[in-house]
Amino acid sequence: MHVQPSREDLIELTSLNPFERFADGRPRVPDDLLERMKLVTTEEAWGVLRKHGYHRQFEGSWMETHPGTITVGRAVTAQFLPHRPDYHDAVQQAGLREGRASVGGQNSWVIETLQLGDVMVVDIFGKVKDGTVVGDNLGTAVRTRTRAGAVIDGGIRDYQGLVQLSDVNFYVRGVDPTAIADVTLAGLNIPIRIGGITVLPGDVILGTPTGIIAIPPHLAQEVVEASEDIRVRDEFGKLRIGEGKYTSGEIDVPNWRADIEADFQAWKQARG
Repeated sequence: MHVQPSREDLIELTSLNPFERFADGRPRVPDDLLERMKLVTTEEAWGVLRKHGYHRQFEGSWMETHPGTITVGRAVTAQFLPHRPDYHDAVQQAGLREGRASVGGQNSWVIETLQLGDVMVVDIFGKVKDGTVVGDNLGTAVRTRTRAGAVIDGGIRDYQGLVQLSDVNFYVRGVDPTAIADVTLAGLNIPIRIGGITVLPGDVILGTPTGIIAIPPHLAQEVVEASEDIRVRDEFGKLRIGEGKYTSGEIDVPNWRADIEADFQAWKQARG
């Protein structure tokens, strides 16, 4: 057995990915798209995904260590299961063969794979007591490696230390002083369930005050461009309303009249 799928399996799992990949096969959505994604709202992303039939990509009701922070990054997924001795031993042996077991507990195995621009996404079945995936030490490691953060369907500890970190945000279900216990890593970079959504490795995680949304790589560019179009249209609409050329009723509709749309396209071309 293996802790993580092979490169070939990850490529097959994410076959619609149009971008380059990491060495292990995980999709690598370009850095410039991640940067542009930081201006996208949850609702704008949700609208594009819904149009393509992705109706279960949003999960809300999180506790955040850094409320108001916008979090964007490529998902590194992990799943934990309730402890079972024989299974736990099998995973430990696989970790030893793959050189993972020397870096600490199985939650550290996940953290040690993280890279700049990643978001660690962990399904630990909502467990908070004895389900604290990170404290301030491992949280510092997540921050140092990713400059983004984590989504944990479970708990954290050392909250007072975690909130002092910068350039990071942790979306969690709760806080508890206990250490992680009685769980076993089921897999790294596998499909996982976070609340009511499915997250695949390489999905773009967009975290806002509204919640988190998992964007498949093949839709990331469309999400960004649709959001940018909305922002430009808002700028144009407010400009023309301010000039008195159009009324708010003429602008605040889903589709503009042909003459307004033509005016918008000419304005956009003129401003480059």
